[in-house]
Amino acid sequence: IRRFSYFPNDIMVFDKDDKSEPIRVLVTGAAGQIAYSLLYSIGNGSVFGKDQPIILVLLDITPMMGVLDGVLMELQDCALPLLKDVIATDKEEVAFKDLDVAILVGSMPRREGMERKDLLKANVKIFKSQGAALDKYAKKSVKVIVVGNPANTNCLTASKSAPSIPKENFSCLTRLDHNRAKAQIALKLGVTANDVKNVIIWGNHSSTQYPDVNHAKVKLQGKEVGVYEALKDDNWLKGEFVTTVQQRGAAVIKARKLSSAMSAAKAICDHVRDIWFGTPEGEFVSMGVISDGNSYGVPDDLLYSFPVVIKNKTWKFVEGLPINDFSREKMDLTAKELTEEKETAFEFLSSA
Repeated sequence: IRRFSYFPNDIMVFDKDDKSEPIRVLVTGAAGQIAYSLLYSIGNGSVFGKDQPIILVLLDITPMMGVLDGVLMELQDCALPLLKDVIATDKEEVAFKDLDVAILVGSMPRREGMERKDLLKANVKIFKSQGAALDKYAKKSVKVIVVGNPANTNCLTASKSAPSIPKENFSCLTRLDHNRAKAQIALKLGVTANDVKNVIIWGNHSSTQYPDVNHAKVKLQGKEVGVYEALKDDNWLKGEFVTTVQQRGAAVIKARKLSSAMSAAKAICDHVRDIWFGTPEGEFVSMGVISDGNSYGVPDDLLYSFPVVIKNKTWKFVEGLPINDFSREKMDLTAKELTEEKETAFEFLSSA
């Protein structure tokens, strides 16, 4: 285990009620490129606030420990006052101990010629093990955010493997898709992304996801207008807009020869910050959460992306949004894919 502290460990004494008691935050896949874009934002106070000290725990596989040493050096060289300790390890029992937040970025990437089934199998093994480690070592109040793909099913696998942690504490990242949808609308209307709110990503973080702007609003000349009304281009909204958002990840890979990292890290920060501080009044965001008890006809026991509002670190479904036939079909299609993924994963889970 490599670590650095700005002061020796034996004088780390914190008053229980003091805001200066550090929180323990784990990032897995910490030597990878998403983490490289993410760690500075966590360390500089952009996620948990400017007065919240952090103990940052970095986990990666043993062959990556050399690279992780370099990341550790760079974090030291950032001289970030909120970082009270940074621990780099390849051991789950060290990484998952007493966590407040776990950001699970590391996963087995899809290799050329690999079937989705093979990918699921490899990841079930990883997330079953990490779920069990959360169950055994982390705080029961831990918030777990899964980023590594296939994120929804990986998140469900981790949750099932951690029965003592409430399933509501697990979420997966669809905020990148949400931000992509917001940005496309803003670009089309010539406004900033901040002027667009309440887009929704339904379903799986895959190309079957459904970016829905039926309930989205845009600020034009100081007035809030529905996006459909503002754009007056239903064909684009039901066609090119949907496919652009669905296939944006592939487009970035084609152009960069690497997958989205900067935008993924930004989306993780947005997702975790909203869990920590809540969503703004009158706004909702998208995240993959357990579908139990939803009112949108999505089967229970799926990890599905919904519109949610968050208060006191607890999310709730946004209820009562009318769903038209076009949306219904798209929402059912992505639910069907998630059900199939889940069945495949659970076959492996029982044997893993």
